[in-house]
Amino acid sequence: MLGVRRAAAALLPLRTGAPAAAMSTLLISQPRYAWLRELGLQEENPDGCRSFSVVFGILVFLTFSLTCFFMQASLEDYEETVKKAKEAWKVWADIPAPKRGEIVRQIGDALRQKIKVLGSLVSLEMGKIFVEGVGEVQEYVDVCDYAVGLSRMIGGPVLPSERPGHALIEQWNPVGLVGIITAFNFPVAVYGWNSAIAMICGNACLWKGAPTTSLTSVAVTKIIAKVLEDNKLPGAICSLVCGGADIGSAMARDERMDLLSFTGSTKVGKQVALMVQERFGRSLLELGGNNAIIVFEDADLNLVIPSALFAAVGTSGQRCTTARRLFLHESIHDEVVAKLAAAYAQVRIGEPWDPDTLYGPLHTREAVKMFLDAVEQAKQQGGSVVCGGKVIDRPGNYVEPTIVTGLPHNAPIVHTETFAPILYVLKFKDEEDVFAWNNEVKQGLSSSIFTKDLGRIFRWLGPKGSDCGIVNVNIPTSGAEIGGAFGGEKHTGGGRESGSDSWKLYMRRST
Repeated sequence: MLGVRRAAAALLPLRTGAPAAAMSTLLISQPRYAWLRELGLQEENPDGCRSFSVVFGILVFLTFSLTCFFMQASLEDYEETVKKAKEAWKVWADIPAPKRGEIVRQIGDALRQKIKVLGSLVSLEMGKIFVEGVGEVQEYVDVCDYAVGLSRMIGGPVLPSERPGHALIEQWNPVGLVGIITAFNFPVAVYGWNSAIAMICGNACLWKGAPTTSLTSVAVTKIIAKVLEDNKLPGAICSLVCGGADIGSAMARDERMDLLSFTGSTKVGKQVALMVQERFGRSLLELGGNNAIIVFEDADLNLVIPSALFAAVGTSGQRCTTARRLFLHESIHDEVVAKLAAAYAQVRIGEPWDPDTLYGPLHTREAVKMFLDAVEQAKQQGGSVVCGGKVIDRPGNYVEPTIVTGLPHNAPIVHTETFAPILYVLKFKDEEDVFAWNNEVKQGLSSSIFTKDLGRIFRWLGPKGSDCGIVNVNIPTSGAEIGGAFGGEKHTGGGRESGSDSWKLYMRRST
């Protein structure tokens, strides 16, 4: 769909704006990338945030070329933005919930109109294939539709009182300002899960996206701001700050941040949680996942092979729900490994915009290094690389999707979440052991079994089964539907977003 130009450019802060020579080499200045302007992006983008003083270039994952420039927030800019968001909340909170739902519906429609160009931008910045980029925007659209209906349903019960002539009313009110920090791998959808629900609950939102996907954050915010302003509402209801760790730390420590939703690594999430807890604040954490698929001897292998493949290599292994461990009953181990390796050999690797591509690059060079380090550790700990394990010789951060066998279930590398397409294949003999092995890692996000045994399925769903927040049967670990609560247990953080009663996290309750 889009051509790729091989070029190199330095990523340097420019304190007085971008020079003319640099502007002429930007991707946005080239005719083949003219579609970026459909999202309101320009060579310089100061208005996606607020009057920020330092200009940074966005490097494309694949070409290492500059796309355009955006403004990075200072702490002074952050302070101004928070004040405006708090003022905007006073307007938003007074609007009835169903009318707030109507605004969210319009946001969904506006996103739908830009779904292909916005999906293209996700592919350009993050590196996921085009169909996944579009699918991510569709997820935001879907959660907007869901939130519209929810806006007429949120509320608490009227309860009987033990005092004559009295009643107890459970009243739900918005918390106020919701801070949303999102990760690079889902630069649109995760913000959508949070903001659409937070908005119908009556909250204002302050978003800090990943620094490496800032143009996506700017483009989405422009779409939302136009809808708000067309309805004569302040755009600051959905504010944006582009920045790094200093802005994230400021949000975590800020008592004006009534709820902080953080999506990212367990390591950083722990730091965020401690900073928020120190001020007795509220946090919603969506952190890592070391997800397992368990395949029993009675499983339908026609389901297993494509499911394991998709779960392990989809988004190049950079989903929090990516399958990283595959437990195979010893009686079918060799057969499944052979079939899976053959399927891996058929994976079409290429540029994300090519409709035939199923597998694109990793997001950064650092991710490539982590991939190589993990493969080497697996070998040192006794693992055998069945396929993959190397960097692909082509422009961009491409690595081979990898299968490793021969490791014990408790090998240190098996218990380490590596954000890369590495699948550790492990043998098991009986149900009790493998259920325990599923649960022995620190994270508890997603899990799946493949079996035809109904009794085993219900044991898997029960108190001695999977301890994860997402428990699947005969489907991959990756992917989730917006109508259910999304999140996990243990070091995954315990937070829940999107569907079910997740809306309660964005509100405070009074009796």
